Amino acid sequence: MVAVVDSNNLSIPNLNTNGNESRVGYKRSVPRSNSGYVSSIMGECCISCTTFNILAPIYKRLDHQNQSLRESDVRDSWFNRNQTILDWLICERSSVICLQERLGNAGYNTFSLARTNNRGDGLLTALHRDYFNVLNYRELLFNDFGDRVAQLVHVESVVPFFQNQGGGQQEILIVNTHLLFPHDSSLSVVRLHQVYKILQYLELYQTENKLNHIPIILCGDWNGSKRGHVYKFLRSQGFVSSYDVAHQYTDGDADAHKWVSHRNHRGNICGVDFIWLRNPNQSRKPLQASWAEAVFSIIKCQLQKASLAENDAFAFFKADNNGDVITHSAFCEALRQVNLAGLPYGLSFQETDDLWAQADVDGNGVVNYEEFKRMWNLSCSAQIENNCNDNMEDSKDCSEKEILGFAVKDAFLFPSEVEKGKWPENYSLSDHAPLSVVFSPVRMQSSS
Repeated sequence: MVAVVDSNNLSIPNLNTNGNESRVGYKRSVPRSNSGYVSSIMGECCISCTTFNILAPIYKRLDHQNQSLRESDVRDSWFNRNQTILDWLICERSSVICLQERLGNAGYNTFSLARTNNRGDGLLTALHRDYFNVLNYRELLFNDFGDRVAQLVHVESVVPFFQNQGGGQQEILIVNTHLLFPHDSSLSVVRLHQVYKILQYLELYQTENKLNHIPIILCGDWNGSKRGHVYKFLRSQGFVSSYDVAHQYTDGDADAHKWVSHRNHRGNICGVDFIWLRNPNQSRKPLQASWAEAVFSIIKCQLQKASLAENDAFAFFKADNNGDVITHSAFCEALRQVNLAGLPYGLSFQETDDLWAQADVDGNGVVNYEEFKRMWNLSCSAQIENNCNDNMEDSKDCSEKEILGFAVKDAFLFPSEVEKGKWPENYSLSDHAPLSVVFSPVRMQSSS
């Protein structure tokens, strides 16, 4: 289960790493505000958002020697752990929480969504009635290999962010999801496809409801690091990793492992939990072209793992064709051989044709070596500055319409060791670290 928290208490809970209350726990310097989710930092109104995969009891292993023994078999174990997490979140008086139905008694509207095929876990999003009005709620069922799901909540702030400046209520789109775990590299395309479906749905929802100028926040467990295809795909679509913005980390390899948020069942630690922000004035590539670039990048990685360089890869794609071109049938066969098509979780016929259309630039029905080189060298890079705060200028000559967005003010993980790329052995709340981000509403100019 993934928890998404939009908190008016802009602090990590006062807990030690075992999840117990402590007088010397890790705390932030931002004060609690009694006025709801709108708090003040140096005179600025702020909201915060937290994402937390609380680890479903059916997946928590209790005995390394007996892998079949799970926390769900020991009621006291999972009940006490979940109660500690729940008490902590309620104590924080958050404005949006994704957890359990008891929150309804604490002033929340709750929306739960189980994974398909009775997997036993899922998502829950709760919004505090004092802070947000829920304008709409949608469920996304991927119906794919991983039985994954997503939630879309369209909310409106109860109180205007700029009460003394004529500003109205702020509308926000919030998505909560949990992507497939990458058990092997061939499943990368499944996770990419799940994100593609989310972004396609967001585009459709915005078009249907005429929401061109609205910020979008994506929260959850993305089961992939900053070096992965999903990260690069989202960056190409104008989203920024809020935690990396707050800490001025770049997209480069040097900053890829500065922080972690998860230790998986194999003992590996990595950063997989993200809160993505896209402001309404953020530039981005066309969605289908960006998705095709990401898939081409996966194909390239698969072939490079097989030690195929560019020339060898071209020969692999054209197969037995005597000419120096790749045919459509050979292209489809090559995708099947690298496990990207022809499987229940692979690319559909339509998606394969869409890829072919991107590769066959001149539309003559074959791909020559120059077109293949273009496909080979495509990279799903954003060409966008990482620090979204630089786009918040109040320029008077940019556009005729003023809109509202968010600047990233702060971001932090608990326990503090994970911010240094280490996983504390005595942390027991989950196998994930909760991530919190503080946003400040800002005025910006819409781009034409």
